[in-house]
Amino acid sequence: MWVFGYGSLIWKVDFPFETRIVGYVKGFERKFYQHSTDHRGTPERPGRVVTLVPSHDEFHVWGIAYKIKDEDIEKVVNHLDYREKGGYKRMKVVFYPKFSDLQPFEITIYVGTKDNLNYAGEADDNSIAQQIVNSVGPSGSNVEYLCNLAKAMREIAPHINDEHLFNIEAKVLHLLNGKIN
Repeated sequence: MWVFGYGSLIWKVDFPFETRIVGYVKGFERKFYQHSTDHRGTPERPGRVVTLVPSHDEFHVWGIAYKIKDEDIEKVVNHLDYREKGGYKRMKVVFYPKFSDLQPFEITIYVGTKDNLNYAGEADDNSIAQQIVNSVGPSGSNVEYLCNLAKAMREIAPHINDEHLFNIEAKVLHLLNGKIN
């Protein structure tokens, strides 16, 4: 079994895995369209975290594939089902490794679909940034989530301009700079 990390699973892996590979999935965009009421926000003040939004095949979302040992599959699936309980559903897609000598393969992803209670949906980048700045939950601040994700993406895929992610990051840093001065 392989699991795809495109959000906090890139930089906060809390399950056993055998190996990891950088690559992408096609037909999606990474967007801050999911509320977090249990990790990076609260029910009263939800944070914003990423989900995958269906798009055209030419769109790619870069992340990390984790190979789970056979003996750990049940434990890891149970753990991830609980961790992603805030509206994410498991589905299978094709993963394309960064290195062309490896063949594409099927992978499990967790997607926050439009029909879940925590789906926040589309909003302008300024509104998303303001919500992120003002949200903290049991797993930490929403700003920490955003900054860790942006940093991790620059490390694993420096050739990719993840426009939505980096625009939100710039707006949040601008807001924070205004609060510091």
